[in-house]
Amino acid sequence: MPAITLVDAIPTYVSQEEYSSIVASTPSSFNDLPAILKHKEDDVSVQIQPTLEGFSEEDAAKGTLYVLTSVLVFASSTGRNFQIEYPSITLHAIQRSDSRPSIYCQLDEGADPVVTSASNGAANGDAGGEDEEANQEEEFGELRELNIIPSAAGTLDTIFESLSQCAALHPDKLSDDDDDLDDGMMIDDANSPFEIFTGDGDEELSEVGKVRSDFINNNRFAPY
Repeated sequence: MPAITLVDAIPTYVSQEEYSSIVASTPSSFNDLPAILKHKEDDVSVQIQPTLEGFSEEDAAKGTLYVLTSVLVFASSTGRNFQIEYPSITLHAIQRSDSRPSIYCQLDEGADPVVTSASNGAANGDAGGEDEEANQEEEFGELRELNIIPSAAGTLDTIFESLSQCAALHPDKLSDDDDDLDDGMMIDDANSPFEIFTGDGDEELSEVGKVRSDFINNNRFAPY
C-alpha cells in the first residue's frame, strides 16, 4: 500500500476538549470515536521525493498540516489533499541544516515485506532447519522522502512533538518481529517503528522513544 494517499476530504476530527466530553458522555461505541486534532499548522509547504503522481508542485507549495491521532494530513490551498498512515513513517526528524528548516520524514512505500529463502539445504538433502532460517531475507518496499516546511520555523518543535505522540499510538505491524534486530538500530523500545537517525548535529531524532519510555515506566500513559 502506498505511504501517501490522495483524499477528497479531511477526516473527521475533534479537539481534545470535545473528545473528553464525548468520552464522558459514554458513547454507545468507542470504536467510532473521531480522531483528535493534536496540531494544526497553516501556511505550510511540502516537498516529496520521488514526486507523487496527481500532486503537483503547485499543490505542494502552500497548505495546512493536520496532525491527527489517526493520520497525518496535508490539505493544499488548491483543494488537493493527501494523508499518511503513521506506521508508514519509518523515521522523522527536525532538519535545520537547510536554508528552509523542516520536518524530514522517510516513508515506507512498499507493501508487506516478503520473506524469501536463499537456502539450498533441502535440495542438497541437508537438514534445512537452521541453515534455511539463517538465509531468509525480508524484501521491503521503496522509500519516499517528505519534507514538511512551515513558514514559521519556530513551530517545528511543536509539530515534531505532536507527530511523535501520534506515531507512538500506531506501532508498526511488523514490530513484533523487531525483537530479533540489533538493539542499536532501534530507538529506546524494541516495539518502536523508528530507526535511529545517524544524521549530523543539525538533525534531531524522533522523540517517540521518550514517549514509549514514559509508558513503560509509568504504566499510566494517557495519549488522549
